[in-house]
Amino acid sequence: MPFLDLSHLEKSFGANRVVKDFSLGVEKGEFISLLGPSGCGKTTVLRMVAGFEQPSSGAILIGGQDVVGKRPNQRNIGMVFQAYALFPNLTVAENVGFGLKIKGMDRSAIAARVAEMLALIGLPDLGARYPFQLSGGQQQRVALARALAPKPQVLLLDEPLSALDAKVRVSLRNEIRAIQRDLGITTIFVTHDQEEALSISDRIVVMNGGVADQVGTPFEIYNQPSTRFVANFVGQLNLFSTDAQGRIGGSTLARGDYAARPEAVRLGLAEGADITLSAKVAEVHFLGSVIRLTAEVEGNRIALDTFNRPDMPPPALGSEVTLSLSSRDLIALK
Repeated sequence: MPFLDLSHLEKSFGANRVVKDFSLGVEKGEFISLLGPSGCGKTTVLRMVAGFEQPSSGAILIGGQDVVGKRPNQRNIGMVFQAYALFPNLTVAENVGFGLKIKGMDRSAIAARVAEMLALIGLPDLGARYPFQLSGGQQQRVALARALAPKPQVLLLDEPLSALDAKVRVSLRNEIRAIQRDLGITTIFVTHDQEEALSISDRIVVMNGGVADQVGTPFEIYNQPSTRFVANFVGQLNLFSTDAQGRIGGSTLARGDYAARPEAVRLGLAEGADITLSAKVAEVHFLGSVIRLTAEVEGNRIALDTFNRPDMPPPALGSEVTLSLSSRDLIALK
């Protein structure tokens, strides 16, 4: 039985069904991301697990115990919010120790646990500061330490990185994942950022319109999308349709629509490729180790990624090129 078991959850606000028959089993110590656009229901699922929203129907079991109907403080859950939610009138140490004080722990035990948490998040010497004296990244680390201090069974993170700049966001997401692994704590992470979800998750739940469109590992979600929505939402796609004879670039396929990731398309005739396309270079973007090209093929634009090679500059804008790919790399769209 999963450690965290969400079974047939439904949530409606009036006539609006926000979450529809949502089920998910999370193993102990697993890191799960709920990924999707705004309004897809991912935060509502998180809030139901936390106890801030009650399901219209369905069950939430933690360690075999149904927690529906229990208050948030009765669920032994830690939560980190998007907006930090630190108490501005308390020091960093007092913020981290707040939940422990509520639990009635003695001062020496609180001080020891706070010191342990501040060391864990890499801020051992900032306990006496106030939130306004910290950067955004430091404030979110403190919020994480506060959530972890009471040793919760489950950690919930509601878009905790979205208010931070790009460099801090990447650094902090890696830190969160490292801490999660060290502690072995069962974690649900809500995000609309596909790169975040792909980089740190054991599994991803892609949500669309209150429904879990697909649940899988990052590899599966990216390479084997089960619906057109997942294929379009996660990563960039090139779209292809078969012609009247069921062909794409000389290769005969089952009639329908297909997609390919930019890295599946090759410049020139690649070994093993059975699809070739004549194209004109429309855009060239130098991204350091990778060069992103956009080429026009019969009125459609095809993106492809190629590694930078100092001895091989990219083709010029407007030049005629041949693109190739293998039909094995095509994703059939449903």
